[in-house]
Amino acid sequence: MISIKAIPAFQDNYIWCITRDNKHAFVVDPGDAEAVTQHLVKHQMSLAGILITHHHADHTGGITELLNTHGLDIPVYGPLSRHIPQITQPVSEGELFIKNINSTAEVLSIPGHTLDHIAYLIEGHLFCGDTLFSGGCGRIFEGTPEQMTDSLSKITKLSPETMVYCAHEYTQSNMEFAVHVDPENKELAEYFNWVKQQRNQNQITLPSTIKQELKINPFLRCDNPLIQQTICREYPLNKLENKTQYFAQLRKWKDNF
Repeated sequence: MISIKAIPAFQDNYIWCITRDNKHAFVVDPGDAEAVTQHLVKHQMSLAGILITHHHADHTGGITELLNTHGLDIPVYGPLSRHIPQITQPVSEGELFIKNINSTAEVLSIPGHTLDHIAYLIEGHLFCGDTLFSGGCGRIFEGTPEQMTDSLSKITKLSPETMVYCAHEYTQSNMEFAVHVDPENKELAEYFNWVKQQRNQNQITLPSTIKQELKINPFLRCDNPLIQQTICREYPLNKLENKTQYFAQLRKWKDNF
C-alpha cells in the first residue's frame, strides 16, 4: 500500500509525496524545492521521481533545483509540453508503470485549465493538479468550457471511492461560493461546517472523494435544475440551453465572486 503525505508550499499549494517503503519518494508538482528537500530529510527518504500535471510555475518551479540537489538522473514524468523542458519521461493517456513505487498509474488527459494538463490515478488515488478542487474546479486559462466539462466528466466516471488529491487548499473559499449556488443542499452545508472547523484548526481538508464531490461540488452538478435556476436568477438575460453553457456561466460567476 502506498503512503501519501502533503507538503505545504507557498500560500496554499500542496506537493504530494508518495512512497511505498518509506525510503523512496515520488513528489507531485514540486513548485518549491526547499519544502520538498526539508520533508525528505526529516523523514529520511530519497527522491526517486517527480510527477508533473501541468506547466504552471507553482507546479514546476522546483524541478531544476531538486534535480541538482538530489540527482540529475531522477526521472521526471509529465505531459509532452514545450513549457516543461525538464521532463525526461513524457506521458500521455494510458497506463504507466512507476518502478520505484512498484505501481501502475493510469494517466488521464484532462485539458481545460491548461491544454497540457494530465492526472495520475495510482491505486485509487487521483492526483489531479488544478482541474478538480474540493467544491470547485480550476480556472479555464487555455482550454474551453467544453474541454473542462469533458475532463471533469472523465474524472467523475472513476470509482466513487477514488481519493482526490488536488494541488491547492481552496476548499473553504469554494464552499463560500457553493452555498450561494446550491443553498438548499444539506450535505453541502454539513461539509462546509466541517471545512470551517478544519481550517480554524489549520488542518488540511484533503483528500476528498469522487462520491463526496458529486454531492457538494456545483461544477459537477450543472445539470441539477435547482442549480440551473440559481444561475438563471443571477444572470437573467443569458440564454442557457445545455450543461456546458451552464458550467461556463458558473465558472465566470466564480471568477468574479
